[in-house]
Amino acid sequence: MMAARDPHRFVNDLGDEAVERLISRLESRAKDSVFTSLIDKYSSLLLLTDPAKVLEVGCGTGAMIRSFVRSKNFNGHAFGVDQSGSFINAAKSFARHEHLENRLQFQIGDAHNLDFPSASFDTVIANTLISHVSDPARVLEEMARVVWPGGTIAVFDGDYASLTYAFPDHDFGRQMDSALATASFNNPRVMRDLPRMLDTYGLQLVSAWGDAVVEIGEGSYFKSFAETYAPYVTISGLMAENDVDSWLSTQREAMKSGTFFASCNYYTYLLRRV
Repeated sequence: MMAARDPHRFVNDLGDEAVERLISRLESRAKDSVFTSLIDKYSSLLLLTDPAKVLEVGCGTGAMIRSFVRSKNFNGHAFGVDQSGSFINAAKSFARHEHLENRLQFQIGDAHNLDFPSASFDTVIANTLISHVSDPARVLEEMARVVWPGGTIAVFDGDYASLTYAFPDHDFGRQMDSALATASFNNPRVMRDLPRMLDTYGLQLVSAWGDAVVEIGEGSYFKSFAETYAPYVTISGLMAENDVDSWLSTQREAMKSGTFFASCNYYTYLLRRV
């Protein structure tokens, strides 16, 4: 059995086709109301300066920060950083297409060692990042360093140990749920750990809440999730290819017949730099 390798953590080791699938997933997710309602919920609560200076760490294709900058309430400049040159090239292309390049800048960078001076931003965002990184504590430390005293850090991510798809064989279904979380996320339970880490980095919890993302009958968000990440269960050697293919086929049939069920808990932490 191979060690599981989170495709986002090791994105720079993937081939072009695999990277394109991840780009497609990130962009389709950004258009799915099941998911975007959660982003809108926390972004609307961010207290920005005017003009604002905002950083998204691990921005991927820039889908979240583009939406943020397009908001009528945003005035200022935003930056996006990601380790993947392919993601950053895609982010720049999408920003040009949406005529946002004058207010939004992207660059390749490491979330564990941000190439910005201390106290550079009034708001720093980590949107579905911390579940993928090599060292969550180091990333949190870096975000705390580059935000101004009194500034805000928003951390949004899933608790992927709660990820579940319905499957007629419950025991096999639980195995597949666990394999999906293990193959897709380096830190599937990190959002449970975050409250214990804050004091170390001078961060104060302002507010936090959870949302259950649930699709019943039909699937869009969880359909894309399954089709993007199920292959990594096989690649990691966690389950046999024919078992994974059978599971995927069952999920597709459930969507067609209106009997589909999948869910996962997501959490948001709004933090203040003391």
